[in-house]
Amino acid sequence: MRCVLALLAALLPALLPNSPAHAQKSADTLRVSWFGGVPNLDPYYNQQRVGLVIAHHAFDGLLQRDPETFAIKPLLATSWRYVDDTTLDFDLRHGVTFHDGSPFSADDVVYTINTILADPAVAVPSNFLWLAGAERLDDYKVRIRLKRVFPAALEYIAMVLPIWPKATRERLGADAYAKLPVGAGPYRITRVDGAAEVEMERYEGYYPDSPKGRPAIRRLIMRAINEPAGLTAEILGNRADWVWQVVPDAFDHLSQVPFLTGVRAESMRIGYLSLDAAGRTGADNPLTNLKVRQAIFHAIDRPTIARTLIPGGARVPDGPCYPTQFGCDAAAALRYDYDPDKARALLLDAGYPNGFPTEMVSYVQPAITAAIQGYLKAVGIDADVRQLQTATAIQRSQEGRNPLDLGTWGSYSVNDVSAILPNFFTFTNADYARDPELKTLIEQGGNNVEPDTRRKFYSAAIKRITEKAYWLPLHTYVTTYVYRRGLAFKPFPDEMPRFYTSSWK
Repeated sequence: MRCVLALLAALLPALLPNSPAHAQKSADTLRVSWFGGVPNLDPYYNQQRVGLVIAHHAFDGLLQRDPETFAIKPLLATSWRYVDDTTLDFDLRHGVTFHDGSPFSADDVVYTINTILADPAVAVPSNFLWLAGAERLDDYKVRIRLKRVFPAALEYIAMVLPIWPKATRERLGADAYAKLPVGAGPYRITRVDGAAEVEMERYEGYYPDSPKGRPAIRRLIMRAINEPAGLTAEILGNRADWVWQVVPDAFDHLSQVPFLTGVRAESMRIGYLSLDAAGRTGADNPLTNLKVRQAIFHAIDRPTIARTLIPGGARVPDGPCYPTQFGCDAAAALRYDYDPDKARALLLDAGYPNGFPTEMVSYVQPAITAAIQGYLKAVGIDADVRQLQTATAIQRSQEGRNPLDLGTWGSYSVNDVSAILPNFFTFTNADYARDPELKTLIEQGGNNVEPDTRRKFYSAAIKRITEKAYWLPLHTYVTTYVYRRGLAFKPFPDEMPRFYTSSWK
């Protein structure tokens, strides 16, 4: 952090006399920098938040969720109706073209849905477990069938079901298509430099009655930074006009720069520590012992981490979900207060009076990683930290190689626990519990349309997750945004920056 503050001191005098925002306004360009790149820009083959943000600019789906009210609105579809509890019919918009000029029709919707359902390489298969398939009724009508009753279906369709152009993707092939994806969104991707940089331009052929509207800014340049501290250098060094997830100390200083605006807003993201209860990293792993996992839960001072490392109103959830999500029953969760003496006693009972060595893999803010490492060390657990880039850490996790897995989950901004619990507890690649009873409870919660029945199963699942100490919710996230004062930008609670609604003043 000292190097960040030194950078501020060095750069600030040179930049204070005037703001470079007017140059970007005249160039009709917005330069965005964020931590971590996206190796695969095809939205179905990455699970990074920045990948989702790019997808919502370059792609459209059938539906749109209003960022203010969360109401579901038509996008590529003009209307929809339930034929029965597991069948949805959609009327599609006429006159829409993809960025390469090819026309949009029912064939594209059917191709997209049926292809992802058949592909085991999809990054987050739990987002689509409720889908049975799609069929064409005519050129502008499509039927989507559900495997089961799924009350959150429309929200998933709005948030995580962008539509591919069938003819283009088939002609190019999946690999070539992913290198320069073609969508039907308000911006088209014009250049990709690996995971480091993406350029987009306003799509002049975008349909005028879209609820997203016509973007005011013509060009977006999005750059990936390898270290969170580098975001400060980006915006002070006039290489970016907008950054987010700036470390707290730097945010406080940047907010005082006359030509910058700093905003904090809580998001639907939570930090978590997943423990290898199933022994995926080895059968002799101490983490397979319940008392060891409970000791770890008591060893970590989560309120202090939230208060000191994530200022602005971060909370410590009791349940393994974001508090507003449907089914997130905090009362069903077993609470674990910070109690290092109890942690040591549990380790003694488990047969580890002197603790044990293990490995913790993390892509979160290094200060948070270091704090958790310190708390574990204080009770005798020596966690060797592997601080990795986001995509690398996620890949290791999915391969079952992370004994202690420190990460974050934003639920794709879906306000329902079906966007988090199935991903971590239904035998997916992210599941380090592998508990059949828990899997059944979660699936029963998702298979019912009656709200009270859903709550009953989800509450039982939350009780079991916490009693078994499988997965520790650490804190909610407060997202920090810093951007030039000449930019009209509004953050939303779903942690989805929408640059197509932004403009230069």
